[in-house]
Amino acid sequence: MRPDRFAGPAAVAAKGRVAAVRWLASRRSAQAAFLALFASGPLVGIWITKGTLASSMTLGVLPLTDPLLLLQSLAALHVPERSALIGASIVLAAYAVVGGRMFCSWVCPVNLLTDLAHWLRLRAGFKNALRLNRQLRYWLLAATIAMSAATGSVVWEAVNPVTMLHRGLLFGTLAAAGLAAVVVGAVFLFDLAVAERGWCSHLCPVGAFYGLIGRFRLLKVAAPRRADCDHCQDCFQVCPEPHVIVPALKAPAGGDAAIRSIDCTNCGRCIDVCPQSVFAFSLGGKP
Repeated sequence: MRPDRFAGPAAVAAKGRVAAVRWLASRRSAQAAFLALFASGPLVGIWITKGTLASSMTLGVLPLTDPLLLLQSLAALHVPERSALIGASIVLAAYAVVGGRMFCSWVCPVNLLTDLAHWLRLRAGFKNALRLNRQLRYWLLAATIAMSAATGSVVWEAVNPVTMLHRGLLFGTLAAAGLAAVVVGAVFLFDLAVAERGWCSHLCPVGAFYGLIGRFRLLKVAAPRRADCDHCQDCFQVCPEPHVIVPALKAPAGGDAAIRSIDCTNCGRCIDVCPQSVFAFSLGGKP
């Protein structure tokens, strides 16, 4: 396979176009639905969910709080409200079960742009890219907590592209929307022209934090039909964290074929594009 080929045609031929994009279409629908929940109020006056992905209230009864926001607040010695503690606990429990980095692939609106940047990069045949250490995101995560403690303020939320995008699109002034466009545009161009999967896979501290939450998740991608793998490499082409695939494919017969790395986003693209249907979602386990 040419390294710059957009993966998927073999799966379309083997399974049909709908099956070859099933999880991708589901993710895009989920991302659109989450955005619609927030947008319904400011756009049409129907307030389903108020706030942003950092902190929100749904139907006036369900608080949800980004646990990373709460952690920064605690580091800054702020006293959190009861609703923030409840909201963070709900989010922690949910992502501990389904996998923390599902936030990255199923909820985060910036993912739409970084995926687009990656697709355009492949189509344009860009080969050279700045090589970044994947551990950088954990250093940046530690730095955000340390800076919050040092400054007494929630540092990351001032520059968080996700929060800025939400505020700029839904609640901000023209200036706020313009600033959000600059920051998110910089992320897009960085992924397109500088570092392949640079933001989500190497730098974003939010993704790093949610990955840690999902260390013992129940929902995983596994390779139950790994013996049927024909080494087409399409799964590696589309996976935002391709290093997570190898242990599952190389698992011995009867061994653990689940992807257990905290870097996996449970995006399901490897399931979509595999013409041999090697991959599937699994609960708990070792299929």
